Amino acid sequence: MEYNPDGNPYNSGLIIDDHGDIKLYYRKFHPWIPVEPWEPGDIGIPVIEGPKGAKIALIICHDGMFPEMARECAYKGAEIMIRTAGYTAPIRESWRFTNQANAFQNLMVTANVCMCGSDGSFDSMGEGMIVNFDGTIIAHGTTGRADEIITAEVRPDLVREARINWGVENNIYQLWHRGYVAVKGGAMDCPYTFMQDMVAGNFRLPWEDQVKITDGTSCGFPAPTRMFGKTAKAAE
Repeated sequence: MEYNPDGNPYNSGLIIDDHGDIKLYYRKFHPWIPVEPWEPGDIGIPVIEGPKGAKIALIICHDGMFPEMARECAYKGAEIMIRTAGYTAPIRESWRFTNQANAFQNLMVTANVCMCGSDGSFDSMGEGMIVNFDGTIIAHGTTGRADEIITAEVRPDLVREARINWGVENNIYQLWHRGYVAVKGGAMDCPYTFMQDMVAGNFRLPWEDQVKITDGTSCGFPAPTRMFGKTAKAAE
């Protein structure tokens, strides 16, 4: 938890190198609402160069349930995406298939670790997964035992090779170049209404008015009155 002088704390993650230097600093974009009261991240998703030139990103727990998060990491060059978490057993299957989907959809290795044991309120399931860029699991901790360690060799050079040489399933490239067999270079448009609406500040679900839980009051937190920084400035 990182102190925030203007509101609730941030949930922040660090990558520290073998000299003790902070190389990556990230604030969680998507708190696990309505349970977590943390301030939404506001410094983007950094990507760093790690050992042997590997491009590395870090996201936190619930972030990984949003495919846009992994896509942003890959779009910024990440070849390995680390996901730290504290999930509980009911999320086990979602944890597994999102770790795999995040890898395959972006031709990116995902290295995922979940806390084990109780923090006094929640009993975390404890499960590590290393997933290759084709979506296959190459290491998996399944005992739920504290201090279990999994390791695997990952090959960023094969990630680069796939991103450059694959035709079918080169998904992140084809997102912008859809239908390139039929039209030169592909459509190169933005046909996704939700993207257009988010940029315009008009994102709204068809069932928006029916959503019942829209703040943290169900978990004992007071309804907030302060708007998010960018949103507040836009409203001025």
